[in-house]
Amino acid sequence: MDRFSPDKRHEVMSRIRGKDTKPEMIVRRFLFSQGFRFRLHYRKLPGHPDIVLPKYRAVVFVHGCFWHRHENCRHFRLPQSNVEYWENKIAGNVERDLRDANRIADMGWKVIVIWECELERKTRDEVLNRVATLIKGSCEGIGAESCPG
Repeated sequence: MDRFSPDKRHEVMSRIRGKDTKPEMIVRRFLFSQGFRFRLHYRKLPGHPDIVLPKYRAVVFVHGCFWHRHENCRHFRLPQSNVEYWENKIAGNVERDLRDANRIADMGWKVIVIWECELERKTRDEVLNRVATLIKGSCEGIGAESCPG
């Protein structure tokens, strides 16, 4: 059972944004401070990546843990109401993310995914520094899922 009325739920959901989110802004500020220059939500690539660095042929997706189903994350919990809708919605998001990432990688680009929870204060610096390393091209010590090829 939803704890909000339908009108209140509509108001809450209407405030959720897909662009310029707080996690995305953290990543953008860091990259800019490190001298990286980039495009935002580039429509010529599948999935319109959040951040595109043409010089490095790298893209960065900043995923919200709920909307993109970050498994075993405290931020992802399926809602108790309208369960079938949410399962289908989030499964579709995950499927689309994978399809878009594979298409971009097939085009010869590095695909980097940053999860919202990785940008919490205790892990933020380490994660952002690894992202900068990945963008520049070195994959040493980085998870295989983030490295091209």
